[in-house]
Amino acid sequence: MARRCDICGKGTVSGNTISHAKNALRRVWKPNLIKVKTMVGTKRKTIKVCARCLKSGKVVKILAGERKNAIRDLIKTPIKTSD
Repeated sequence: MARRCDICGKGTVSGNTISHAKNALRRVWKPNLIKVKTMVGTKRKTIKVCARCLKSGKVVKILAGERKNAIRDLIKTPIKTSD
């Protein structure tokens, strides 16, 4: 299971922590990932999303009772054709 955002691809970054005495210690920075249930097409899917993508609205979080309403709205929405 990779620590990577499924939307933007943000992942772990390694580098050095530099102390006041200029001692370099290796460390790893991990992204703030959250497992979110969302609609992908007409199916509910759990994806890993970083907090920035969730806050910016790139992913819409689905609640437990909203799945039926979301599918119903997809069915009711008329398909636009270019005439």
